[in-house]
Amino acid sequence: MGYWKSKVLPKIKKVFDKNSTKKSGAAEASKLFDDSKEEYNKAFEEKKTELQTKVTEVYEASSAEVKSLVKEPNEAGLKKNSTSVQKFLEELVKIDFPGSKPVSEACSKFGPALVPGPVSFVFEKVSTFIVTEEKVEDAPPTTTTEETSGVKEREIVVEEEGKEKKKEEAEEKTESVDPPSSSAPETVEEKSAEEVAKEEEKPAEAAAATTSAEKTAEEPPKP
Repeated sequence: MGYWKSKVLPKIKKVFDKNSTKKSGAAEASKLFDDSKEEYNKAFEEKKTELQTKVTEVYEASSAEVKSLVKEPNEAGLKKNSTSVQKFLEELVKIDFPGSKPVSEACSKFGPALVPGPVSFVFEKVSTFIVTEEKVEDAPPTTTTEETSGVKEREIVVEEEGKEKKKEEAEEKTESVDPPSSSAPETVEEKSAEEVAKEEEKPAEAAAATTSAEKTAEEPPKP
């Protein structure tokens, strides 16, 4: 019992005191950062264009875990990937990213999980560059109303031309079939005319033969 009180208990108490002090320091650092947010926002807007390329390079060089935390920061992820987060913040400090220096210092003292507010603020600002780039890359090609109407008009013209072509082909086939039927009546007419002429010639021949016979009967027999 004496060993517990003299050796173990003081160590446990020291750990709790240390954690309490650490949390207290982290809370104070977070408060100071919150008080300066307006200043960091202003600096961020002023340097936004200049930071675009630099931030993208730092982000692309980071780990997949950090990229995920930049888009959706959470305390569990910050605690689990504290080393990677700290390294990422140090890279942002090198390019003079607004607010990154005090956040990096707080993380090195207390750990990212104890200062989630300031870390999330910086990550949110970084994500504005990343999300914009991803949207531009992934944006599907849009078809304008004019293009759509132009395609429809072309389809209609092609369809009408096809109908006209079919109609012309049908008319040509009809014309090629008609001539033989029209020549048939002419042949019939020609034959009937010849028959009529022959029929008219027959009575005339018969009448001539009758007249010749009558003359022969009237003439007296020669002595």
